[in-house]
Amino acid sequence: MTNVLLFDLDETLMVEEPAAVAAFEATARHAATRHELDVAALAVAARARARELWRAAPTYGYCHRVGISSWEGLWCRYGGDGPETRALREWSPSYRCEAWRLALAEQGIDDPGLAQELGERFPAERQARHEVFPDVEAALRDLSATYVLGLVTNGASCLQRDKLHASGLRDYFKVVVVSGDVGVAKPDASVFRRALAELAADRAVMVGDSLEKDVRGALAAGLGAVWVNRSRRPRPDDLGVPDVTSLAELPRVLEV
Repeated sequence: MTNVLLFDLDETLMVEEPAAVAAFEATARHAATRHELDVAALAVAARARARELWRAAPTYGYCHRVGISSWEGLWCRYGGDGPETRALREWSPSYRCEAWRLALAEQGIDDPGLAQELGERFPAERQARHEVFPDVEAALRDLSATYVLGLVTNGASCLQRDKLHASGLRDYFKVVVVSGDVGVAKPDASVFRRALAELAADRAVMVGDSLEKDVRGALAAGLGAVWVNRSRRPRPDDLGVPDVTSLAELPRVLEV
């Protein structure tokens, strides 16, 4: 049995996509104070237009490689001095505004000032929604008495570290490895190997919600894995590792 556990962040420890959806909806509700419009349709359209702009940008190859999503791009501050982050930092104000301008235009609204306001409001709405799953803190507290814990997460370094700081969970982890610092995202083996190297460990078990990135990526890198299956998705027939619906189940499956 290994004494090192590596955890994913988004959708494993912290709520991610539902928080983004709620931020889009809250921002769209603000727009409805200025114009008569369909709030739900505006929120969906803003997310879709942001995704299209994100994928068409010259920086998309880098963002795809390190695992930054289009909705994260709408509120990331892009800290750092690398050429990619500098380019994203310069581009992001127009990206945020244009996503909402296009979404408003779908409802026949031409209001560039409001589009800019919404582009600035979305980051504040998303930053107000840092939610940790209710089973997480107790599980990490108990596990940290027996295991060395590390965090391995995809995304921009500044954004993921900001999320972790806001979660109040940072002190549980001896090391934090973000794909933006490595230059490539899970499931690439180099991300897991960076964590092992920083922990001076040769074995670990990865705990995460993504079958491809966390589970199969860890197995391919020679680690063990536990699939966090909170939504009770069907278990693949070829999955050779345990799955849990709550982190409270980890001590039981790790002892096997």
